[in-house]
Amino acid sequence: MKRFAFLATVFTTVLVVVLPFVGGGGPGLTSQAVADSGSATPLLASISAAPASESPSAVAVGYTMRIDEAKIAADAAARAAALTKDWEHLAQKTVPKPPPPVVTAAEQAAWTPAQRQAARQSAGLPACPTGASGGVPGAPGAYSAQGVAGTTSDDLASFAYQYNAIRIANCLDPIPYGNFYYDSCMEARLFWMAESPSPDPMDAWGHMGSTRIDGVPSVGCDGNLAGGSGNTGATVASKWWESLGHRASLYRPSSGIGGVCIAFAMTHGGIDEPYSFTRAAARWTGC
Repeated sequence: MKRFAFLATVFTTVLVVVLPFVGGGGPGLTSQAVADSGSATPLLASISAAPASESPSAVAVGYTMRIDEAKIAADAAARAAALTKDWEHLAQKTVPKPPPPVVTAAEQAAWTPAQRQAARQSAGLPACPTGASGGVPGAPGAYSAQGVAGTTSDDLASFAYQYNAIRIANCLDPIPYGNFYYDSCMEARLFWMAESPSPDPMDAWGHMGSTRIDGVPSVGCDGNLAGGSGNTGATVASKWWESLGHRASLYRPSSGIGGVCIAFAMTHGGIDEPYSFTRAAARWTGC
């Protein structure tokens, strides 16, 4: 009887001490540790990993997840914006033609006849011109107070014919011959140069503001200048074309010719120069 009582006591002890660790419905050590380590972040759920010695069936497999509400809202807004665009028809729209390049007057002055012809054709204009109309007016052939010979009708006509020949050869519209005229104001300035008492023909040469050796102030009007021995109206017209700066000023390849006149004057000789030494002036102006 005592032996039976002792065995019952041992069996009861085993059930009380050992059974919670083997199974049953009570909390084990692992689940107690999880309960004691509760997280303070509502949106973060964490389950402890099992020790390597524990059976996988006794451990729940877990993960960590964080919800980014701002990113969700941004992604939704981006998708909504994409749905408002008609990508198919946008891709079918024609690309506008780029505007034509801007060409400066200096660049046009250096164009070849072929380039000007191409520009006229692209603008829907007729082919290069072939001639000019009208007749060239005359000039008085006056003399200065000290006997310097002034502009003659031949001077003006020679200049006008060569001027238009150059324009036509370079695919530029010619100026009507009636729009060339003798300019007494420019001639007065050329007389002032020719009457300088200096033996140097370059004394007083230049545009308004130049001085003369004897201090006499300049008179008359300014213009594009050319001069030297053996010149005519035709040769000075060619000299002005060959100089890009004078070409842009006197021939103006990039400008229209409506209402345009060309003023011209020429002197022959001077106090110390022979008749063959000439000074000439010309300018583009309105009629």
